[in-house]
Amino acid sequence: QVQLVESGGGLVQAGGSLRLSCAASGRTFSNYGMGWFRQAPGKEREFVGGISWSGSNTYYADSVKGRFTISRDNAKNTVYLQMNSLKPEDTAVYYCTTDKIWRRVLVPTTPGVYDYWGQGTQVTVSS
Repeated sequence: QVQLVESGGGLVQAGGSLRLSCAASGRTFSNYGMGWFRQAPGKEREFVGGISWSGSNTYYADSVKGRFTISRDNAKNTVYLQMNSLKPEDTAVYYCTTDKIWRRVLVPTTPGVYDYWGQGTQVTVSS
């Protein structure tokens, strides 16, 4: 059974930074891409960004491009989401998730191609 545990969320002022972590267990982490999604109250879950299994490819939603960075440490089975220049509209519950496909080269953006999900961590950005 795959388990994903996010941490690092919290309350931050606009313009500030946070780093989210997602620790994975139960699967050979290094063979699968990882994604980050978020869901704000009353809104659908949306893609934030993702990283391929090797870390060579990353892809971001336009809304976070240039502000957020995803990285992974396969030795620690952990993926990170560094969030800088945070805005109130970044307020949401953030989820990490695993790609279904072994060693997919590209980063998918639709939630249906991801299988396991963490419990989420709340990020609140005050204005």
